[in-house]
Amino acid sequence: MSLETYSLGHALAASLKRELLLAVRQKSELFNPLLFFLVVVVFVPLGITPDKHFLAKLAPGMIWVFALLATLLSLESLFKADFEDGSLEQMLVSPLSLFWIVGVKVFCHWLLTGVPLTLLAPVLGVMLFLPSEAYLGLIVSLLIGTACLSLIGAIGAALTVSLRRGG
Repeated sequence: MSLETYSLGHALAASLKRELLLAVRQKSELFNPLLFFLVVVVFVPLGITPDKHFLAKLAPGMIWVFALLATLLSLESLFKADFEDGSLEQMLVSPLSLFWIVGVKVFCHWLLTGVPLTLLAPVLGVMLFLPSEAYLGLIVSLLIGTACLSLIGAIGAALTVSLRRGG
């Protein structure tokens, strides 16, 4: 193994550890998207109709839209803290490529937002009478879709990081 690969691996591991540690310290940032997802899915049948056949038709789309909104809710803080404390500037001048730094940040966002939303979706699918044959498709599409949402949303978060109310 070359020295470049070894140092890249260590830098990525250190960056991943840093991002996970920062996320754990801000518990509200972790639980807000999940709580939003849960509350919206619980209250939709109250607002629309409790008819299980109607909810079963709407369930996949509703879960997807609410997962999208929950993911977007958490994206504003992706670069905000690093911008405010100056560590974003240090990341720009570090020897590690910005591609890898942003990739680790997006991966951590997906790991802490997209994966829990995906794991919560089947439970909420039961509440919305989601047909049993739709669970596998929902889980796979949410795993891939939330990763894509994190990647695409990172662009918007980066473009609006210096705004006061970027979201």
